[in-house]
Amino acid sequence: MVEFAIKTPPHHAEWADMLAVWRAADEIDVFVEAWNFDHFYPLSDPRDGPCLEGWTTLTALTQATKRIRVGCMVNGMHYRHPAVTANMAASLDIISGGRFNLGLGAGWYELESNAYGIDLGTMKQRMDRFDEGVEVVKSLLSNETTTFQGEHYQLADARCEPKPVQRPTPPVVIGGKGEKRTLRTVARHGDYWDAMFPGSVEEWVRLNGVLAGHCEAVGRDPGEIRRSTHFRWPATLDAKELVESALEYGDAGLDVAIVGMGQPYDPSRLEPLADAIVAAGSGHRS
Repeated sequence: MVEFAIKTPPHHAEWADMLAVWRAADEIDVFVEAWNFDHFYPLSDPRDGPCLEGWTTLTALTQATKRIRVGCMVNGMHYRHPAVTANMAASLDIISGGRFNLGLGAGWYELESNAYGIDLGTMKQRMDRFDEGVEVVKSLLSNETTTFQGEHYQLADARCEPKPVQRPTPPVVIGGKGEKRTLRTVARHGDYWDAMFPGSVEEWVRLNGVLAGHCEAVGRDPGEIRRSTHFRWPATLDAKELVESALEYGDAGLDVAIVGMGQPYDPSRLEPLADAIVAAGSGHRS
């Protein structure tokens, strides 16, 4: 059966509200994961509103929880050198006691990239850089030293110490729907694929088939890869209706439904959602 996770995008959000939601989710065992995102500008209007930084808030939220797996869906490769990302990931995995999922993506948000002068590049440049970056991150997390000569990144006997708790690496979560490049990278390097918002069960099934084809091409069992997608949960949407939609994807092979909470971030919303999940036979209560 499909499992459930929560997501609290840190835009237009109060820290105290996010903290309360994560603490509540940690106490409800039907929620297996909790996520934030890696952006500096809000993704919804007003675009000049507040947006808490992802890695900082995730580290604090990790310390406020004990059980639930934590992660950022997903970290933009172009924001940080992959060696910096690897060191941050190793440290956060240690801080979390091995509960960290490492989300990675090629980046896409032109508004903030242009405002900060961070080079986003063409689609080809992003994907070339992303492919190199994923290799660098995984190598640094798992090998004693890494030497790498690519177009975008060059490392010479580089170290990343201490190593993460989860070996060889924390699960590498790759988000996106790009059929030629992103899904090929998932097949080669991903432990976990998130399709974000595919739009329909039929489209998710089609994309899943594309991923399976890439896995076959590189000689990998597609069953090794965990699969998720996002579900928007505005305060006006009934929890039962959301769960029913997620279960349709679960019947098609989805492993995790990531519930993106809409504002306000109110922890009292989680109990009705958990009850709906249990009533549908997709979880259990302690």
